[in-house]
Amino acid sequence: MRPSHFHARHAAWLFAAALAGCAAPAAKTPMPAAQAAKGYLADPAALHMAEVLPAAPKAGSARYEADRQVFRDTRKLEGTPRWALATSDVNLEVPDMLRDFSCAMGVTMDPARLPRLAALLKRVDEDGVRVTDPAKQANQRQRPFLIDEGAVCQSKDRLRRSFDYPSGHATWGWTVGLILTELAPDRANDVLLRARSFADSRVVCGAHNLSAIQAGQINGSAIVARLHAEPAFQADMAAAREELAALRAAGTPVDGGQCAAEHALIEQAPY
Repeated sequence: MRPSHFHARHAAWLFAAALAGCAAPAAKTPMPAAQAAKGYLADPAALHMAEVLPAAPKAGSARYEADRQVFRDTRKLEGTPRWALATSDVNLEVPDMLRDFSCAMGVTMDPARLPRLAALLKRVDEDGVRVTDPAKQANQRQRPFLIDEGAVCQSKDRLRRSFDYPSGHATWGWTVGLILTELAPDRANDVLLRARSFADSRVVCGAHNLSAIQAGQINGSAIVARLHAEPAFQADMAAAREELAALRAAGTPVDGGQCAAEHALIEQAPY
């Protein structure tokens, strides 16, 4: 189970939406506390991402210096609508992820109406954490604000407790994006753009280096590919596909103005 995350997300994104002249999204209803989900992978250690991913950049290398330059360049985004979205994207809980991808899906993804999909994602999240943490430990890459001074959109004290590479946020956002793309392939372009922007938010936030989010996207792809070998995952995907299709047929449409503003904000990479 992930630790508690930053929850000042909505005020920041509502402010950005107001700047864009859009209607504010509905307030998120807190979900009841759930017991820790059990992942699909009986032995997630069988996926050794520290061997698959390129090693994190070393001091003095071209990749290392490129990471530093991107971090310094993106500090100018502090206080902008893109910074507000990056702050909103800090939270990783499943209900928030579903709502974050609602514009991309074209319908409000209320977790209360998607219990099978929500349960699937909780299990996948457990697998993702157990696969990603050993790769972080193997690389022990410092976060960018520990190398160069600069603003960060969340608590630096919390971030200092874990390593940079690969990015867990980018892993999770790309994992969710790939799963939703498979469940609704007609929404692939919008969903994958949102997944990419979720990773980009970590660079904007100053919490991760560019190399870390790129590694996170590879990491997420590997996790999803491996999950497809699990019969339980395949069965739950089939159930989630039916559930999501029913919601899309009868669900609440998204706010067109807000979604257009979000798309314009994330279309171009911030680095």
